[in-house]
Amino acid sequence: MVMIKKSQHHNILKGYNMLLYFAGSMIMYKPSEECIEDFWTKGILSNLPVSSSNPNFVKAASQLRDSCKDKTICAKILVEDFFRLFDSNGLPLAPAYESLYEKNEQLNSDYHSDSVTEFYNAYGWKSKFKGKIVDDHLGIELLFLTILVDKYLLLDDEVCLIEMRKEIRRFIDLHILSWIPEWNNKIQIHSKSLCFKGIGTLILASSEDIFTLLDHQIPTSFSVEYLKN
Repeated sequence: MVMIKKSQHHNILKGYNMLLYFAGSMIMYKPSEECIEDFWTKGILSNLPVSSSNPNFVKAASQLRDSCKDKTICAKILVEDFFRLFDSNGLPLAPAYESLYEKNEQLNSDYHSDSVTEFYNAYGWKSKFKGKIVDDHLGIELLFLTILVDKYLLLDDEVCLIEMRKEIRRFIDLHILSWIPEWNNKIQIHSKSLCFKGIGTLILASSEDIFTLLDHQIPTSFSVEYLKN
């Protein structure tokens, strides 16, 4: 098996963080014409910064590549889909709040369940959207996950790296993968656009891949399949 260097491992994680920044913003904010221009018209979503053999990632890449073919009506469809799926003032078909979903059995029974706010507090982190968007909104959770990954990328000490890998995996396990599969199923059923179908699958796939990448004891030992071709 071809192995990759620590710097490449970091670049892969940065790529996943970029995808989560994008996906989180699409869940939190009503899509705009600028959004269509930045992500679809410029071809960013047809050339993702990482690739993966994860079937969910392959599916997400295909959905996003085939989405928003007609740019003249894409923004209108995206806005309609956004309100249909996520609008908290109505009856959203795929609400993006952890507390509304029954938790799946945790991947690791050693992890103890805390509220997501307690997890934030443990890192002295307070969402800038506090009072406007509740802490268990998916967009807030993804933002916090990217912050944890950024912190990990800055560490040098091996003991600290090991502990941060454990913490990121614990957060993903307790507050992402415990409910995102069910949420994504709702997206696949109710979304009328491939755009949001792809975004839902991308969030699931990226979370799964980060969880897997950080399961290694030696951070330099990762398969080259995670590199963008």
